[in-house]
Amino acid sequence: MAKSIMIQGTMSNAGKSLITAGLCRIFRQDGYSVAPFKSQNMALNSFITRENLEMGRAQVVQAQACKIEPSVLMNPILLKPTTDMGSQVIVNGEVVGNMRAMDYFKRKKDYIPVIREAYRKLAMSHDIVVIEGAGSPAEINLKQDDIVNMGMAKIADAPVLLVGDIDRGGVFAQLYGTVQLLEQEEQNRIKGLIINKFRGDKKILEPGLEMLKKLCSKDVLGVVPYADVDIEEEDSLAAGLEQKAVRAAVDIAVIRLPRISNFTDFQALNLESAVSVRYVEKLSELGKPDAVILPGTKNTIRDMKWLRQSGLEAAIVRLKEQGTIVFGICGGYQMMGEQIVDEDKVEGEGSVRGMGLLPVRTCFESEKTRTQISGRVAKQQGKFACLSGIPVSGYEIHMGKSVLQGDGARCLNLLCQKEDGCVQDNAAGTYLHGIFDEPAFRAAFVKMLCEQKGIDGGKPSGISFEDYREQQFDKLADVLRESLDMEAVYRILESRV
Repeated sequence: MAKSIMIQGTMSNAGKSLITAGLCRIFRQDGYSVAPFKSQNMALNSFITRENLEMGRAQVVQAQACKIEPSVLMNPILLKPTTDMGSQVIVNGEVVGNMRAMDYFKRKKDYIPVIREAYRKLAMSHDIVVIEGAGSPAEINLKQDDIVNMGMAKIADAPVLLVGDIDRGGVFAQLYGTVQLLEQEEQNRIKGLIINKFRGDKKILEPGLEMLKKLCSKDVLGVVPYADVDIEEEDSLAAGLEQKAVRAAVDIAVIRLPRISNFTDFQALNLESAVSVRYVEKLSELGKPDAVILPGTKNTIRDMKWLRQSGLEAAIVRLKEQGTIVFGICGGYQMMGEQIVDEDKVEGEGSVRGMGLLPVRTCFESEKTRTQISGRVAKQQGKFACLSGIPVSGYEIHMGKSVLQGDGARCLNLLCQKEDGCVQDNAAGTYLHGIFDEPAFRAAFVKMLCEQKGIDGGKPSGISFEDYREQQFDKLADVLRESLDMEAVYRILESRV
């Protein structure tokens, strides 16, 4: 069985996912077969494996840090919020249904055998498993039947490293308070403390670190700086979503829908020096970008209504009429059509009129489409002609099917003998997540925007997103090696709880 170590945090977005990914890369660099694990993840960013199963992207990123193929064993339970009170529940990559929060809470312990088996299979085939917790282990109202923090640590008999976020203030109170709210057995599992996202001179912290060590009876294993690494973040607290300024010649505005999903689709665009990607959630922020992108969403109809009520729909339609490129992915593509029909109440919202930018009608169905897929851009005319024939790949993950209306409607991509997406004039949409990760498609898309603006965008980056990501993982590993007492981490890994 593999040795295990668990990363827990004092709060959401304390940096657990990044620390986990960094340790995964360090252990891999040091010659170990290593895998990530998170028993339960709540996120709208998800991924489809080779087996056409769905899992959280955070564990996909961590698997990439380990240089192994992502597997749903790494994330046996995924919760995708559909409303403020409920989520779609995905177990071992398959949808089991939508549940209200209280109903799921009552059923959590039923999933313990699923979690045990997934962890066992990972542990049998690797040297080290790095486990990530969720939120905080000190949520005393949720500790009953816990399956993701100390409950998971007990299942795996794993030592715990506790991460606090100094950037948000009160890190000493975070760490001390978290430890003190735990039962003694749980406190004993914590073998070290980590302060994350520090800016400034570490010497200023030293008196506090000594006091914290005495108060908690725990060693502080290191102070990790606010690392300048570009690795995918998983949820709505991601710093990248706060980018509002235009920083380059080509201005791409991504609409920050209330239930935005898979916003990591646009991270690769930042590799192109001519491009600035910003996120817009208010009409006053939209301005006159060179392109508007409508991203995926976990509730297309509800977000379509929000787009209409906010005034952004009318503004985007005007921009399209003025020649601005409008591009949609997944739920964003569905919104751009003429109608979204939900007769079976899959989203529980009924049907709604779309934006009318594309001759497409979408009908929701209870079965989710999940598949990795590849193909080429179909032959195009007009503004999108430069994309013709370019290879594309990624994955589909959506409810419903979209059908082109009228003889003049053109598809965007030819994917594995089927048609995908739609193009009309300067508007286009696709179901393909990850389409901008492909260097050729990304370069052609940016070139199209530059030519439309009458500027020279310079030489394309030419780098694959995969190669770029590898560089960032190694950079993160270097930061952690310099910041953490890795000898102590290895001793903790070898120790018995």
